[in-house]
Amino acid sequence: MSVKSQFTMPLIVSAVIHIGVIVVLAVGVDFSEQPLPTPKASAPALKAVVIDQAKVAKRVEELKQQKRNKEQKEKDRQAELERKAREAKKAREREQAQIKKLEQERKRKEQETKKAADAAKAAQLKQKKEKEKAAKAEAARKKKEQERAAAERAAQKAADKRKAEEAAAQKAAEERKRKEDERKRKEAAEAKRKAEQRAREEQERQMQEALAAEQVALSATRNKQVISEVQRYTAMISATISRNVLKAESMRGKSCQVLIRLAPDGFVVSSRVQSGDQAVCRATLAAIQKVQRLPVSKEPDVYAKMKEINLTYRPEID
Repeated sequence: MSVKSQFTMPLIVSAVIHIGVIVVLAVGVDFSEQPLPTPKASAPALKAVVIDQAKVAKRVEELKQQKRNKEQKEKDRQAELERKAREAKKAREREQAQIKKLEQERKRKEQETKKAADAAKAAQLKQKKEKEKAAKAEAARKKKEQERAAAERAAQKAADKRKAEEAAAQKAAEERKRKEDERKRKEAAEAKRKAEQRAREEQERQMQEALAAEQVALSATRNKQVISEVQRYTAMISATISRNVLKAESMRGKSCQVLIRLAPDGFVVSSRVQSGDQAVCRATLAAIQKVQRLPVSKEPDVYAKMKEINLTYRPEID
């Protein structure tokens, strides 16, 4: 094998290594680290590699410088962008201040225009008021003139009215006197009428008292008659029951109290024992049921006291 062929392979390997290093540097690999060991070669090949390593280091330094330059450019670009942003912000602020100033100027001019319009309007209004004031003054003068003429007419009218009032007052006094005389006459007549009415009322009261006394007397008499009738019919009822009672010697000296309710025709509506000897009470109730109808008065006031009789029956034993 020739010497030339002996150096070919190491050179190829060196070239490949250089290209790989350059690619790594391009993607941002930190070149501060030690390079990877290369395969051992023969003495001529090692010399070539050492020479190439110097080139690589130089190239690496160039790449680093390019990176630093690029970073510095990026910083400068960012600083420029920030400066431009600050200037744009200041420009916007100056523009806004200018717009605000223009708006204030517009409002000021608008206010001045409004004030001028208001002043013109006020002048027109003042002129109108002055005309109205003059018209009112003329109207007031005419009114005073009319009032003076009216006052003269009113004075004449008042004088006429006073005379009419004096005449009316005289007539009213005469009318009052006539009415006063009429009132006194009516009062006297009313007093006489009331006195006569009181006399009639007193007479009627006395008559009513007499009638009431008579009614009381009649009522008392009637009450006595009613009581007498009630007693008479009660005795008749007792006799009717007695005639129908089945008596026994064991009943001697005994009695029975019975509550009897009667219809207006004497029909026994109900009968109930209140107290007494059982045998006498049984015989009494049996007699009442047997009779069914007892003597009763046809007079309403007598029946009112008889429709419910509390009867005590004592059988008479011969």
